Amino acid sequence: MSVLVGKKAPSFKAKAVQGEIIIDEFSLEQFLGEKYVVLFFYPKDFTFVCPTELHRFQEEIAQFEARGVQVVGCSTDSEFSHWAWLNTPKAQGGIQGVSYPLVADINKTISEDYDVLAGEMVLDDEDNIEIEGELVAYRGLFLIDKNGVVRHQVVNDMPLGRSINECLRVIDALQHFEENGEVCPMDWQKGEDAMIADHAGVSKYLSK
Repeated sequence: MSVLVGKKAPSFKAKAVQGEIIIDEFSLEQFLGEKYVVLFFYPKDFTFVCPTELHRFQEEIAQFEARGVQVVGCSTDSEFSHWAWLNTPKAQGGIQGVSYPLVADINKTISEDYDVLAGEMVLDDEDNIEIEGELVAYRGLFLIDKNGVVRHQVVNDMPLGRSINECLRVIDALQHFEENGEVCPMDWQKGEDAMIADHAGVSKYLSK
């Protein structure tokens, strides 16, 4: 698994769906210098754990917007699958009401570039391509800053849903560091004391 933290987020142009609109060329570059981005991958449309995550991001969308963060979802489904899922009511297993964009990684190149693609293509003894496993995305999440640099990543196996609270906590920690130059210890929450390194390299708590 590649560690992308500290590196430029892989760029891409792909079809995406936002509400009723299919976007022909969606790119994260539109947010450079303007917004942070939470890019999260999920395995499949019309499944079980995935809609709980997509709905949860929507429930907290105001929290992300207040922090200047654009939420973007991505799976290896087509834009038509995304569109159909977005137009299916929640009571019927759909994600109707989700307002942030969903990227269609139908060629699986985005998942590959972010190193969250499960399964792999191998050659048999006759040089025929075989697929081992299923070529869908793990539950990867990447926090990208306004300069397009990945500052946080987490990847879960498919049965394991993520924590929206932890995602927001990490955003708060990054923004606190950027604004104050103070580092945030384990389990730090917004409004708590942070830390600063002295010239000897020893971190000390700051009192408010």
